[in-house]
Amino acid sequence: MKILILTDVNQPQGEEQKSPNSSIRFKISREIHRLPTPFPRICKLSVWNARYFFYIMVREKDVCWEYAEKLDGNKVKCKFCLRILNGGISRLKHHLSRLPSKGVNPCSKVRDDVTDKVLAILSSKDDCKEVSLTKKRKREEPRSPVNRSLVTLETSSPVAKIFPNITQNTSSHVSDQENAERSIALFFFENKLDFSVARSPSYQLMIDSIAKCGKGFNGPTPETLKTNWLEIIKSEVSIQSKEIEKEWSTTGCTIIVETWTDNKSRALINFLISSPSSTFFHKSVDASSYFKNTKFLADLFDSVIQDFGPENIVQIILDNALNCTSIVNHILQTYGTIFVSPCASQCLNAILKEFSKIDWVNRCIMQAQMISKFIYNNSSLVEMMKKFTVGEEIIKTGITKYVSHFLSLQSILKQRSRLKHMFNSPEFTNNPCYSNKPQSMPCIGIIDDNEFWRQVEECVAVSDPFLKVMREVSGGKPAVGSVYELMTKAKESIRTYYIMDDIKCKIFFDIVDQKWQSHLHSPLHSAAAFLNPSIQYNPEIKFLGSIKEDFFRVLEKLLPTPELRRDITNQILLFTRATGMFGCNLAKEAIDAVSPGIWWEQYGDSAPTLQRVAMRILSQVCSTSPFERHWSMFQQIHSDKRNKINKETLNDIAYVHYNLKLASSKGSKSTDIDPIQLEDIDMTSQWVEETENPSPTQWLDRFGSALDGNDLNTRQFSNSIFGPNDHLFNL
Repeated sequence: MKILILTDVNQPQGEEQKSPNSSIRFKISREIHRLPTPFPRICKLSVWNARYFFYIMVREKDVCWEYAEKLDGNKVKCKFCLRILNGGISRLKHHLSRLPSKGVNPCSKVRDDVTDKVLAILSSKDDCKEVSLTKKRKREEPRSPVNRSLVTLETSSPVAKIFPNITQNTSSHVSDQENAERSIALFFFENKLDFSVARSPSYQLMIDSIAKCGKGFNGPTPETLKTNWLEIIKSEVSIQSKEIEKEWSTTGCTIIVETWTDNKSRALINFLISSPSSTFFHKSVDASSYFKNTKFLADLFDSVIQDFGPENIVQIILDNALNCTSIVNHILQTYGTIFVSPCASQCLNAILKEFSKIDWVNRCIMQAQMISKFIYNNSSLVEMMKKFTVGEEIIKTGITKYVSHFLSLQSILKQRSRLKHMFNSPEFTNNPCYSNKPQSMPCIGIIDDNEFWRQVEECVAVSDPFLKVMREVSGGKPAVGSVYELMTKAKESIRTYYIMDDIKCKIFFDIVDQKWQSHLHSPLHSAAAFLNPSIQYNPEIKFLGSIKEDFFRVLEKLLPTPELRRDITNQILLFTRATGMFGCNLAKEAIDAVSPGIWWEQYGDSAPTLQRVAMRILSQVCSTSPFERHWSMFQQIHSDKRNKINKETLNDIAYVHYNLKLASSKGSKSTDIDPIQLEDIDMTSQWVEETENPSPTQWLDRFGSALDGNDLNTRQFSNSIFGPNDHLFNL
């Protein structure tokens, strides 16, 4: 290394020497810090002993220059991938190290030995920086009376300033468990995370994995999460979806179409693919400009169908917003073997909606809401209520607001005696904080009104059979073979309950028949019921004759040529008469033990053509996925304010997020989990939230036209944690 120091030789003796100007001092300072350790002190002496000077340095050649070509300015060209980089040799090192840091794309063609060599150089450089920083702190310590631990806290994070004991050594009276929980709680609060995140299977998995790493583990940086790990997890999710596709040749699959109109009147369409093993998210499309353009929608559906192959698709489930005649006709005419079916959950929700519009049902719901609002808007009264109900809530939150109405009526009816006991107890009557409130007397009047409780019982008796049907079709399992039987039984329950009241029976029957015949009923449901062994071999079933015609129509659609239909009549006889393998003891015992699709796979070999048809039909779902959807994410994806890069990243995040949620909901299925009920109470629903100037129909029109038929619960649509200006994932 050469150092040339130029001084002003004409400087008069004894004249005060001046320091160089700021620009020269900056250049000098920058070059000084690039010198090895012995030089800075010498150079600094020279700086302040000269009037004008320059350092002209010819640095030792960096070993990494052999892997790059120096270009004009501060640009270098990688000799492996020929990429041109701005920033000189430093950015080249990060490029060759394959680390996604400094915003440099990793080199895809660099040799492994070169990468190892560069990583070692970067590591030694970091070690030197750490040693230098440690020495600097040691020099500063004697001059500062401030406690060392406080200095460390101030350089860590703003949270550490507020809660210093979190990052210090755990005090004697605080356990490691409590300290860890406190830190996790702060992470939730600081980042406005929904508390239900703690129920996620990956939440505990993350904590266990971190614990194994021990002290000093550093989490991935935002850049690493957004690049490396997003790509890795997306790739793993894609591989899992490819594994699921292998079963489609046997079972077929269902395309589920979800639509939602947001508060900007944008029509967002999500496409999911469902089969017996799993359901996975395919993509999200903003169809705002073309939502009523039949040609555009037809092309969109054609592209999705071609993505998975028409031969693999048994049916397409459309929700109410997209169930238009033109699209249905296009699909049916273009693809002869594909059926179009409505979403069973939405049709059942429409039935419950019409139930709630009946005057006396409406009045009963509003009276029950008056009680729940009075209780849930007073914290001490909530505590008293839970004391009398042994910790149970008196209301429930369902996947739709109409499901919430009837689930809550069930819960209130269950707690009838305890609620009466509470409102008549000395704890309530002797406490002026409760008894003197304006709502107190009306609530006591409702609680003591036998007519109110009779109407609650009636509402529960009429709605419960349809809630049971919704549970079956919303659980994510293949239920197409049981929906016809379940709806028939639900109708019969109304007939039985109102056996002495023909007028009320007709009112409810008309509602059910109108929704069942015009929306829910499909030939595919009839064919699935006919092929379901638990229905076919049940002597109490009376509707088999009425669905036989639909069954034959479905067979003609799925077996369009005489060659495919050869011997199909004989195979149908074998099944209906339970001969051959259909009649063996194992087959009879397995009818109630396994799903109809699996039953046909095991015992349908004597009727191979009918077996293939039965397995494809009986393996389908009949409803959209039931878990909570985060539509705010899809709003962010389709935002006009985002550039292409951010949209691609958000699309990848949505793809990973949706599919992980679907996988966790599939893997955590339990008989204790109610698929139509959310775990937490919706504190913004009409059962809790008090509104000014309430009207009898306000609770029905809570969401206005924005839902466009989807009518999911407020908790599923509101950004209760995220405000309108919050940007997801800090993109």
